[in-house]
Amino acid sequence: MRDYAIFTDATADLWQEMAEELQIHVVPMEFSFSENESYFHYPDYREISAEDFFARLATEQPTTTQIGIGEFIKYFTPILEQGLDIFYIAFSSGGSGLVNSARLAVEQLKEQFPEAKMLVLDSLCFSLGEAMLVNYAARNKSQGMDIEENFRWCEEHRGNIAHWFTVADLYHLMRGGRCSAASAFLGSMLSIKPVLHVGDDGHLEPMEKVRSMKKCLERMVEIMEETAVEPAQQTVYIGHGHNLEEAERLAALVEEKFHPRAIRIGVIGPIISSHCGVGTIALFYFANKR
Repeated sequence: MRDYAIFTDATADLWQEMAEELQIHVVPMEFSFSENESYFHYPDYREISAEDFFARLATEQPTTTQIGIGEFIKYFTPILEQGLDIFYIAFSSGGSGLVNSARLAVEQLKEQFPEAKMLVLDSLCFSLGEAMLVNYAARNKSQGMDIEENFRWCEEHRGNIAHWFTVADLYHLMRGGRCSAASAFLGSMLSIKPVLHVGDDGHLEPMEKVRSMKKCLERMVEIMEETAVEPAQQTVYIGHGHNLEEAERLAALVEEKFHPRAIRIGVIGPIISSHCGVGTIALFYFANKR
């Protein structure tokens, strides 16, 4: 059985220590504040710090650039030259066309590496939900699953990764087409907070509206109680867009209710935060349904 490398992309928001711990290859993604100022997001934030990014995000609107076919070829080729196969877990097709670009890159690479297996999985996940799936894939690999078994396991269970989140600024969702300008204005005036999730098809879906961040966090924990599978045995992920205080408040609620094996808090990086804004809070866990 040939060995294989697991890839993901910058939308998974793996931090450097996690990527190293899991031995994951992360393809960086580009974002721009203007035509003349762009950066690539890596897990170690080597080009712009999280603090500097979020300070600017409060007043500026960056744009993101999809990874092109050539970039995938650039990152996949050295691994294939080592005689390894590739399992790439991609950002949800509900948020980007990355899956299609990666598959086109694989078709080109097959001409040079006909003996290699190159499997591309649409994770249908966002941010640390994608990171959770990558974590399971790394665990499966360490336990001896071959690349095809691992692909099938992740494909079968990607729908069990629950994503529940809220945003501090409805205007970012308005710009992304998730709510109307009138709804954004009204929500801001009334301190309405949306509770959203990622559906089975990998698209963002607004689910409920509540009147405060506190109630949002409590509601997410209620939903987790209704849908989580053996939460005490899980590692739960919490993501935040420069909002550590609320992330820790959510972690405390989860700990008090479920006493999970571990809670890992991470930053929602520039690619996802460019569309969600400063202050986002997200909860990810293994569920019987999304």
